[in-house]
Amino acid sequence: MKAPKVMDHIKPAHIECGKEDIAPLVIMPGDPLRAKYIAEKYLTDCKLVSKARNMFAYTGMYNDKRITVMGSGMGMPSMSIYAFELFYFFGVEKIIRIGTCGGLKANLNVPDLILADSSYTESNFAYSYNGDLTHVAYPSKELNQVILKNAKNNNLTIHQGCVMCTEQFGFYSDNEHVLKRVPKNLDVIAEEMESFALFHIADSFDKKAAVILTVVDSKYSETFMSIEDRERSLDDMILLALASI
Repeated sequence: MKAPKVMDHIKPAHIECGKEDIAPLVIMPGDPLRAKYIAEKYLTDCKLVSKARNMFAYTGMYNDKRITVMGSGMGMPSMSIYAFELFYFFGVEKIIRIGTCGGLKANLNVPDLILADSSYTESNFAYSYNGDLTHVAYPSKELNQVILKNAKNNNLTIHQGCVMCTEQFGFYSDNEHVLKRVPKNLDVIAEEMESFALFHIADSFDKKAAVILTVVDSKYSETFMSIEDRERSLDDMILLALASI
């Protein structure tokens, strides 16, 4: 299945800048303030290129690479809007989502790193988007291999596995009934809310996408990363994404 056809006269409705302002390589946290933090701390010659709806996008240099860092917002609908516009209107080639997740395995602790090798959702997102009946989406194998290599080179432990992409925040719902419905052939290790949409849309454009996550809470622990730490203390994940994009 390919991307839906967009009418010829349509322009991006949520990113307000020229095509030349967005780099072909994009790092995508959910929080626009995290995008601001990354850009100001790690990019040189950095410029705010879009601030429509306060979903900040910054473009600058990291080492010898021109990179855009942009927020995606929370949930598949928001991710789908920005991922689609970046791929379709701005010619982006690669997106690495960097985000937070809840651990679903006893061996995962705060703040362990996870690399998604697949994403499962109960939603009908794929069917609504382009008529695809799938509920499992996959990242770029090539991009994942680069991330694993860089993690090893920097002595970072990173867990690989299937993540469950939900339509609600786990702590605000009874997620146990959802977990009981996960197909038996899938061993989900964490939950978050954006990966499936990113993978499915990237695949529809034959583009590359990956998802690196930091565990910020767990069903097996009372440890819970604070709002301040979520915004500021995820540097291992950020640097791994910047090195890998």
